[in-house]
Amino acid sequence: MKILMLGWELPPHHTGGMGVVCYQMCKELAQSGADIEFILPYTAEFPNIDFMTVNPALPEGVTEVIGSMAGSTYDSQYFTYVDNKGNSRGVQMHEHQSAYTQYVAKLARLNEYDVIHAHDWLTFRAALAAKQLTAKPLFVHVHATEFDRSGGSYGNPLVREIEHMGLLLADKIFAISQATKDTIVREYNIDPAKIEIVHNAMELEESELHEDTSVNTFTYLQIMQGRGYKVILSAGRLTIQKGLIHLLEAFAKVVEKRPKTILLVVGSGEQYTELIEHSAVLGLSGNVIFTGRINGTGKTWRDAFRVANLFVMPSVSEPFGLTPFEALLQHTPALISKQSGASELLRNVLKLDYWDIEEMSNQILAVCNNSDLEITLAEEGSAELANITWKRSVQKMMHHYQLHAHKQKVLHV
Repeated sequence: MKILMLGWELPPHHTGGMGVVCYQMCKELAQSGADIEFILPYTAEFPNIDFMTVNPALPEGVTEVIGSMAGSTYDSQYFTYVDNKGNSRGVQMHEHQSAYTQYVAKLARLNEYDVIHAHDWLTFRAALAAKQLTAKPLFVHVHATEFDRSGGSYGNPLVREIEHMGLLLADKIFAISQATKDTIVREYNIDPAKIEIVHNAMELEESELHEDTSVNTFTYLQIMQGRGYKVILSAGRLTIQKGLIHLLEAFAKVVEKRPKTILLVVGSGEQYTELIEHSAVLGLSGNVIFTGRINGTGKTWRDAFRVANLFVMPSVSEPFGLTPFEALLQHTPALISKQSGASELLRNVLKLDYWDIEEMSNQILAVCNNSDLEITLAEEGSAELANITWKRSVQKMMHHYQLHAHKQKVLHV
């Protein structure tokens, strides 16, 4: 099965969970016999990827493409092109998307693929061009819609239009949760029979299994824990979608009743400054720590989960949410919003509606004040992950690849 895979990021050059999902999913696909060519919008080294071919979409005469966001292109609004003489020029997102589309179209003309698989709206134009040229089956993989990214509102009309076109013309849609499928049907009027739910999973790399955990990056927090403090963790992109204003409001109520509580906020994003200012307004400057962006594939990232007594994901609209899985992998209990795809799978976590600030503060306090509850949630939640693997999801994907590839061959005999 030869797959033309179109994505916008891969670790370690990524932000958020989609890059991690693409990496782990493709690794399992390769183990299942798939031959994958993954096309990215930027140039970078990937020393840990030997199970598929990774190529950058390079415009004519360009030798290097750099995103404007350090460590990520998903949030980049512009890119830098560098030619073989070292000359550089900046380009806007729409221009680079066009260049990406042209590169993918050229590949589709020159090479033979069985299926095309595109991740989220940024790759849909290129995917549609490849489908038009080759008539090969197109699978679009929806990790988040514009409805989700805008916190449950209409969002950018142009992005919505691109999403709608990709969803309409795809042969099959992979949605990462029932919640995402429902959003696609409701917001884009797509036939539900066309959509297959393929849940994400989260698995530790071999190197992570043998990682030295004797020294934690956040030693100062461990010292504070020894003095009676509890550490609450939030990790991910700081955007309206993640519901962090609600978390700060709830945390203010926690500190009123339990002053020896720290909120560790790991990540960066458009709300970074706003959240710092809001913390100050709430009088939380002495209880909230903002780390800024931390590499999501490094030990420091995992150490944040290890040091926490409770991980909280209060997302307003979360198609899936990998971070609760990362918490449980490090034996840290999780509190997540019911408005997340992860809540469909995880049973041994605390759940609430993101807007219920009172309940959020109560559940945080319950874990902080009850060590037995913390330990039980951590143990049972971690054990639950053994049954949530990529193997099952990839088997479902391979079935649909083969089904549609066979149909395409029959039609063109």
